[in-house]
Amino acid sequence: MGGVTPASLAPILLVLGDEELLATRAVTEAVAKARGVDPEVDVREYQAGSLAVGEIAEMLSPSLFGGRRLLILRSGQDARKDLAAALLAYAKNPDPDVQLLVLHLGGAKGKAFADGLRAAGATVVPAAKLRGHRDRVAFVRDELRRAGGKCTDDAAEALIAAVGNDLRELAAACSQLIADTDGRISADTVARYYRGRVEVTGFTVADATMVGDVPAALEALRWALHVGVDPVPIADALADGVRTVARVASAGRGNPYQLASSLGMPAWKIERAQRQGRGWTPEGLVRAMQVAAECNAAVKGGSDDRAYALERAVFSVAAARQGSTR
Repeated sequence: MGGVTPASLAPILLVLGDEELLATRAVTEAVAKARGVDPEVDVREYQAGSLAVGEIAEMLSPSLFGGRRLLILRSGQDARKDLAAALLAYAKNPDPDVQLLVLHLGGAKGKAFADGLRAAGATVVPAAKLRGHRDRVAFVRDELRRAGGKCTDDAAEALIAAVGNDLRELAAACSQLIADTDGRISADTVARYYRGRVEVTGFTVADATMVGDVPAALEALRWALHVGVDPVPIADALADGVRTVARVASAGRGNPYQLASSLGMPAWKIERAQRQGRGWTPEGLVRAMQVAAECNAAVKGGSDDRAYALERAVFSVAAARQGSTR
């Protein structure tokens, strides 16, 4: 982190938006920069919704032992009015040895807090979801450029078609392509690379199916089969998607980081399963598990039309989510 000095660290950082990958990156980069200035920096995390205003003074006061401190406040949109007021008062005259990073989803909830931080001079790091297809194409091209590669628009289009719209998966795919090629990525490179590499396309089908997005699931499925992906891992991914949502749903609502150890899966996977679980009933999940098992049996048992078995499973799982008996 050459060139990073205490003066170059923004005293207040506002990470604004609902795209998990971009927000996570902003936190990672802030921590890395702070450690570049002081390897012993004291990094502390808080949840805005459960932080009492009385804890603010201790949190922001200079350490008895000196040294830098980085305070990360997650879910800033959940801060109560008294907490927001105390933080906004602090933001007008921040401690030079304390850096405050606030994550905020950027919607209407808690908007006055975000606006107040911005008005107080916070450095804003955009982390909003990329809504349009062109934005995702630009993201892929930029991601490859950052890693020292380059690609054409049609290569970026092909990668999005193969991997789906999830930025985390797109970023991982870009990283993998750069590692496994000379860095010059064409549409042919993508098609060759994803033929037989099913861990991404199978889960793309499953993710879209679990949230009831049948058109996206069918598009991903047909692309996967078109580039030569074997149907078996796609059926496995669909079964895994249903099982994961069912396991996370049965664990009850909770903090993904606290559930991670008891469920034995990473927090990001729990968060995704919690999002996908909205709209599901226990009965619907039971039905979806039956569908996934039938699909697995058909695909692995050498059904005459394995593509049809997978398409039928996509429709049936989505129907189970809607509470139908199809």
